[in-house]
Amino acid sequence: MPKIMKTKHIITILFVLMVSANSCEKGFVELNTNKYLPTSLNPNYQLADACRQGVGDGYSVHIIQHMQTLIGGQSEGGNRNILNDANSSGFFNNTFSNRIASLIDIIERYKNNPNFVNVVSAARIYKAFIMQLLVDVYGDVPYTEAGLGYLKNNFHPKYDNQEDIYTDLVKELTEATSLLDPDNDELTGDVFFNGDLGKWKKFANSVLLRIGMRYTKIDEAKAKDIVTTAVDPSRGGVISSNDDNVIVKFNAIFTTNGTYNGSTRQDHFVGEPLVDFLKNNNDPRCQYLVCLYPHPGLIDRGTPNTNPEDQIGCPFGYTDGTVVNDPNFPGKVEGVFAYSQFNGETVVRVNSWQYLVTYSHTQLLLAEARHRGYITTGTVKDYYEQGIKANMTQVDMYVSEPGGISPITTAEQDAYLLEPEIAFDPERALEQINTQYWVSCILNTTEGWANFRRSGYPALSPMDFPGEDPSVDEDTGGDGFIHRLPYPSREKEVNSDNVQAAITRMGGDNFGIRLFWDPKL
Repeated sequence: MPKIMKTKHIITILFVLMVSANSCEKGFVELNTNKYLPTSLNPNYQLADACRQGVGDGYSVHIIQHMQTLIGGQSEGGNRNILNDANSSGFFNNTFSNRIASLIDIIERYKNNPNFVNVVSAARIYKAFIMQLLVDVYGDVPYTEAGLGYLKNNFHPKYDNQEDIYTDLVKELTEATSLLDPDNDELTGDVFFNGDLGKWKKFANSVLLRIGMRYTKIDEAKAKDIVTTAVDPSRGGVISSNDDNVIVKFNAIFTTNGTYNGSTRQDHFVGEPLVDFLKNNNDPRCQYLVCLYPHPGLIDRGTPNTNPEDQIGCPFGYTDGTVVNDPNFPGKVEGVFAYSQFNGETVVRVNSWQYLVTYSHTQLLLAEARHRGYITTGTVKDYYEQGIKANMTQVDMYVSEPGGISPITTAEQDAYLLEPEIAFDPERALEQINTQYWVSCILNTTEGWANFRRSGYPALSPMDFPGEDPSVDEDTGGDGFIHRLPYPSREKEVNSDNVQAAITRMGGDNFGIRLFWDPKL
């Protein structure tokens, strides 16, 4: 073959190979791309997932004496003023790894995207709500660097000063509320309000009201300033009816896994202070909240006895071995202590709704704000009475099917408001308002615990349990009540430097350490 022909042949072959290689390269990319694997997630779905989960710690229901668990082991903790790392750390671990991580992902990824202004604002509001709870339980927590593990490879976030966090929460709530605009993106999959931005504003402002009232012990001027902003009608105002309530609506498919919802456990009893308060004041809520089961030790516990006069609350300061020495010990039924339990057919069904921020809470806070002179509209008495009525008429709390209307009648409400200890008395306003707040926080005891520490009401008897943590023991300088939960042991191991910095700043890591808004007076 002539040399020229050989050269042309080689060139042709090279050309064909180049074309083929190029074609293969294009096809290779296409063939090896999974068309069904999402490369991004709609932030609305992330928001829905963060909001659909109930919130709360494992200690507060015992601390505020709504529930007593007599046995020890894995159940001991707030019922005995004893540290149980699994119970005290659960809220921290679950909240940061799930809810906060999702919310921060939304905020960081889409904060500059004009197509997601409302969903980012809603995420900021819900993040502020969650962060306040975390601060109220633990004190200093990760904030400015929280949830950035996957976005910025920061797996060891610093802990921010709790008071600084509160200051930023005010900013976040006010800014996010002002950015909510119906002319921007639609909130799809909104599990709280079905896309109603007006209700999101009321949610944010009601949380802002809570924050403002936390300052009553330390800075009344600041409390007044924040409360004034929260109630400003030009900014949307606060929750104004039960229709505005922030609720996790569990159902037959998506059920709660709470401590005692749907439980047939034998060791969950209603605390004596709560039962006595309901009974002694002829509270119409009593017959729907608490009961005695004829067969408390069986899966089928039988038809509950809801007669208020028969209910017996479980005292605190005892074990399952020592409670028999209590002068009012009721004995046992089929081997189970004959104390009242929360009604598993109403308030603690497996699909019972969880009320996060409510009209009842808001009205009672407004009652105190009016009493303190933070606001000038309305009367203390009206806010107080409306707060009680609102709790009595919350759907789902007193019925056997999700979403049912409360059976408590207007006549029963009015009669309750005339009870000697309940009828509004200006001289006892703070006690009455905050005791009702305590009742209204059934199944929302993390908020109930915070308000109890802030207000000092109701006047519960301090815990006195052998072997309780020295930081709360009255014999060693405590007051008998837990004021915060220690950090998880896992955090102390994997993020030790930042945790230690927080502990040093707060002056310790025990039950007796007080938050900035809860000084010892």
